[in-house]
Amino acid sequence: MKLKPSPFAPEHFPALPAVKGVRAATASRGFYARRGVDRDDVFLFFLPEGTTTAGVFTRSHTASADVDWCREALKAGQGQARALVVNAGNSNAFTGKAGVLKNEATLKAMAETLGVPREECFLAATGVIGEPLPDANYVGQMLPGLSASLSAPDWEACTRAFMTTDTFPKASGGTCEIEGADVSVAGILKGSGMIMPNMATMLCYVFTDAAIAPDALDALLRDCVDRTLNSVTVDGDTSTSDSCQLFATGASGAPLIEHADDPRLEDFRRLLDDTFRDLAHQLVKDGEGASKFVEIRVEGAVSEASARTIGLHIANSPLIKTAIAAGDANWGRIVMAVGKSLEPISKDEMRIWFGDHLVAEGGMRASGYDEAAASGHFAGDHISVRVDVAAGRADWTVWTCDLTHAYVDINGAYRT
Repeated sequence: MKLKPSPFAPEHFPALPAVKGVRAATASRGFYARRGVDRDDVFLFFLPEGTTTAGVFTRSHTASADVDWCREALKAGQGQARALVVNAGNSNAFTGKAGVLKNEATLKAMAETLGVPREECFLAATGVIGEPLPDANYVGQMLPGLSASLSAPDWEACTRAFMTTDTFPKASGGTCEIEGADVSVAGILKGSGMIMPNMATMLCYVFTDAAIAPDALDALLRDCVDRTLNSVTVDGDTSTSDSCQLFATGASGAPLIEHADDPRLEDFRRLLDDTFRDLAHQLVKDGEGASKFVEIRVEGAVSEASARTIGLHIANSPLIKTAIAAGDANWGRIVMAVGKSLEPISKDEMRIWFGDHLVAEGGMRASGYDEAAASGHFAGDHISVRVDVAAGRADWTVWTCDLTHAYVDINGAYRT
C-alpha cells in the first residue's frame, strides 16, 4: 500500500539532542517483506543502570500481550529500566498463548544478551491484530545482532522502524537546565490511525538524561499525557497497543529530583510539555488521509472532564469532520455534537466561533454572522473551533483532523 505523504509532513527530520546514556540499534525482521517492502521494523534501546521509567498504557479490555507485560514489569522492577524492544508489522494482540510465549522468548533473549534483569526489560508491538508469529523467538533471535550494533541513537532510523501507516517520522525534543546542569529530552512517536487514546496514544517513547525518581517521573508523565496525547483523536478508535513511556537515565549530572512539584523542575516540566504537545500535534497532522489540522477549544464547562468530553464529541463527529474536509462552515453540526454529549450546557447562552468569527449565540445564528468569513476560515488548512457552553468556568482543548476519502482507501487496504 503506497501512502500519499501528509501535506503537513516536515521537509526535514528535527535535530534532536544527544541524551546521555542512551544507545540504540535498528534492524529488519522482514515483517513487511511479504508486501515487497524492505525496511527496518525493530529497534532496541539500551539504557544505563539506574535508569528510571514511568508508563501509561491503553485501557482497552483487549490490550496486547506486550502491554500486559509492561504493566507487570513496571511494578516488578519498581520503575527501573534497562532495555526496550519494539517491532512494527504485528501487534502481538489477541494471539493467545502464542503472544505470551513470544514475549517470554524475547525477554529471555534480552536478559541473557544484555545481562540485565528481566523485569527491567520492556516490549511493544504495533501492526495487524490477531496474527501469531511463525515461532516464539521470532523477535528474540534478533537480540545478539541488535546488541552488537548499539551506538548513539539515530533518532530518525529508530522512528522510521516502528512506523506503520505513518507518512512521516515524528520526533521532538530540546534542552534545559536543572540547577546549572544541561539536561536533554528526546521523544519519538508513531501513530496515524486507530487514534483516540484512553491514556496515551499508539506508541510514544521519550528519553531524558535528567535524574528523576520513579514516582516523580510517573506524576510528570501523567500530567503531560493528559493534556496532550490524551486530547487528540483521528477516528475515535483506541488501539489495543497504546503505550507511552518516559525514561530518565540520570547521566546528565543533574541532582536527583524526588518530587514532581520540586521547583527545580520548572524549566524541565515546560520542556516536557512542549515535547509532548509537539508530538501530539504531529500525530494529528499525520492522521490517515488528513488534509486539515483542527483545534477545538471548549470553554465555560462545569469541569475539565466535561469540557474534554464535549470537545471529543465535536472532534469525532463524521458529519463535522467531513464538512471540514469540504470547507463547509456548517456551525449547526457543532450545535448537534455539543448537545449529543449530554454534558451540562446553557443552550441559550452558548456561543460558537470559527477562528475569530462569531457564528452562533443566544440560541441562534449570531446577528453579525458572515458566511463568507466563516467559509474563508474553513478553506484554510488550520481550523479553529471555539465553543463557550456557558455552564461553568472550566476549559479544555482537543486536536483532531478532517475525514477524507483517503481514510477509507487506507483502511480498506490495510492488510493487503
